[in-house]
Amino acid sequence: MKITELVAAFAEPIVQEKGCSLWDVEYVREGSERFLRVYIDKEGGVDIADCEAVHRALDPVLDEKDPIAESYHFEVCSAGLERALKRPGDFERFMGSAVLVKLYRPRNGLKEIPGILRGYEDGKVTVEAGKETITFEKSEVALVRLRVEF
Repeated sequence: MKITELVAAFAEPIVQEKGCSLWDVEYVREGSERFLRVYIDKEGGVDIADCEAVHRALDPVLDEKDPIAESYHFEVCSAGLERALKRPGDFERFMGSAVLVKLYRPRNGLKEIPGILRGYEDGKVTVEAGKETITFEKSEVALVRLRVEF
C-alpha cells in the first residue's frame, strides 16, 4: 500500500471527527525536503482552526503508526478554492463549475484551457470553452483544477 493511501486510511476518521472531510493526501519531495500534506475540506470552507485541530489530533497518530521512514514535514491544509480534481467523485461534485484544464502538450497553441466542466467518463474530460465543447483524452490531461472567476 502506498504511503498516501495508508495515511488516508487512518486520517479519514480523525478528520471527520473534527467536522471536516479528507480531500487528499500527498507525499512529495521539494528540493531536499519531504512533505506529507493532508488536505481537508468542509461545507462553508476550512479555516486555520480546522487545520490546527486536525494537525493536533493526527500528529500523535503519525508518530505511533510511523508510516514514513525518513524525516518529513507534516502539514494540514485547506483543499483551496482552486483545488485539483482527481477522483471521479470530484468531477461529479463540481460538474458545471469553472475549471482550468492543463495539458501535457499544446492543443491549438494552448497548454491551459479554461472552461465549464460538462462531462467526465473513464478519465475523459469534457469542457465548454466559449462556444465549443471539447473532450480531452485522459492521456492529454496533466491536471484539472477548479477556477475562481471574479
